[in-house]
Formats: sequence, structure tokens, C-alpha cells
Amino acid sequence: MEKLPYEVICSKSGRTSLKDYLEKHGNEYTALLDLHGAIIFRGFQLDSVDDFRHSVQAVTPDIIDYTEPSTPRTQVASKIFTSTEYPADQRIPLHNEMSYRRTWPQYLWFWVQTAAKTGGQTTLADYRKVLNRLPAEIINKFENKGVAYERRYNTGFDLTWQHVFQTDDRDIVENRLLEEGIEFDWIDENILYTKQVVQGVLTHPRTRVKSWFNQANLFHPSSLKAEIRAALEAALGKENIPRMAKYGDGSPIEEQTLKEIRVALDEETVYPNWQSGDVAIVDNLAIAHGREPFIGYRKVYVMMANPMHSTFNKLNQE
Repeated sequence: MEKLPYEVICSKSGRTSLKDYLEKHGNEYTALLDLHGAIIFRGFQLDSVDDFRHSVQAVTPDIIDYTEPSTPRTQVASKIFTSTEYPADQRIPLHNEMSYRRTWPQYLWFWVQTAAKTGGQTTLADYRKVLNRLPAEIINKFENKGVAYERRYNTGFDLTWQHVFQTDDRDIVENRLLEEGIEFDWIDENILYTKQVVQGVLTHPRTRVKSWFNQANLFHPSSLKAEIRAALEAALGKENIPRMAKYGDGSPIEEQTLKEIRVALDEETVYPNWQSGDVAIVDNLAIAHGREPFIGYRKVYVMMANPMHSTFNKLNQE
């Protein structure tokens, strides 16, 4: 658990294809990735979305789709997406990608086609170190109970279920939810409630190191600005806001606990500056990412690789 991120600088800037380099040397970086958690490749030739795809697949060929999204993105090519399209003045909190689901990517790849003029860093935090900063009581609750993620679609706020599931057919949605073991209920003809209980802590399958692994800090309403939270609760009721994180047994996560978690996150957050043309690989099981506000045009593309499946047993928390 050393420098985050590790940097690989091309000795012949702009003249060495990233795909060719990774085909020759990619396997050499497994140990470095296990140690540091993220690697930036800087100064390599990469000119298009297709170049990005071919470079990624040179070392991580099993690419996955961004299904059941929690944030707005645009698909620019098959399994290649823009980074989260929140307004430039908003900060995106740290999170492990898709950790609110039972299937998530082990690796995230970022290609910075154009870096922002000011700001726009993809913040990183080593969640192995975050785990070590937290009190045993908090760790034990998250490890043993897991996290329950509740979502309410079509409340007039946040994403719609039609957007998330890419269909207008309720039967298709229900079948998918049943297949994935997600609890659900139709509040009325159009409002869908879902709940799934997944891990709060995991053990890396290769390094066997435990890591904080959840989005409780992001899904819980305490992540919202006070005026936004108050407006949502006034409009919908405290129990009916679009997103909620609880312990896996359904009990509320204490707001003081979330404050302690956010302090640990802040203490481990780093702010690497992007340069246009940078490509980064992040081990999603060990490293969380976010985004800082920015000024100017910013374009970052994302690919997700190596699907992993939760082994968290819901019986752990019943």
C-alpha cells in the first residue's frame, strides 16, 4: 500500500502505442497494481475510442456493461461510457463502482481525452487504509450486517426505472429483478421500490487483504446538501426519498457513524491531476474514486472489466 497512483511515463512520448506497450508489459503490472491500487499510463499514443478499447482488452479482455446505473452517463460505443455527467460545479463523493449491486467490475479504466482547465481530478482513496482507520465496532457492523440499498424510481427526482432498466415493460423489469434476487414492490403504477443487501467489507481474491467496499456514504441522505435533503424529505417524506442506505438488517446507519466514515475517507483522499491523454487502471476492490468540480471542457471515457460477484450471504444479517 504505497504511492497512489503509481505512474508509468512513456520514454518516447506520443510515439509508443499504449496497446502495443500493454501487450508486451501488461502482466508485469499485476504486482504493482496489487500494491498501489491504481496506475496511470502517461505519454502513450492513443487517438480514438477504438484505440482505448483495444488497449484495455490487451490485458483485461472481459469487458462488462454499465447496467442498472445510479448516475447518468452516455454510451459512446459498445461498453464504453462517458464518466458520470453531473454538472461541473458538483463534487462526486468517493465510491466503489457498482458496489450497491451483487455484480461489479474488478477493474476500471479511464481515458482522459481532454483534461479540465482547472480542477476535475478523479479523486482516489485506498479503501484498505480507510478500513484500518475505522473503529472495530463500525467495521464489524458493516462486515456482518452488510448494507441495504433502497431505491425509489419515478418520484419526480433522480433516474427513472425506464432509464435504469432500458425498457418500458414492467414484466421485463420484474423478471430481471427476480433473477438478480432484488426485492421490489410497485408503490403505484409507475413508482418502483427496490432493495438489495450486499457486502460492506470484502476480501480481495488475489491479495487476501480486506477493504472497505460500499456506497453507504453516497446513498445515505446525509451526503446531500442540507437544503436539498430538507426539500426531498418535505416533498416525499423521510422514508420515501429516492435513495437510502441502511444496515443489511434494515436498521438505520447512525449519522455519527457516517461522519466518522467520511473523516476516514477525507484523510485517505488523493487528488492526482489529469493530463490530456492519460489512461488509468483502478482496482475497484481496493480503491474508491470520485470527482472534483471543474472549470472548462472535460471529457473522460470509462471501461469496466473483469466482472466479480458478491458472495455476501443475506443470512449473515438475519
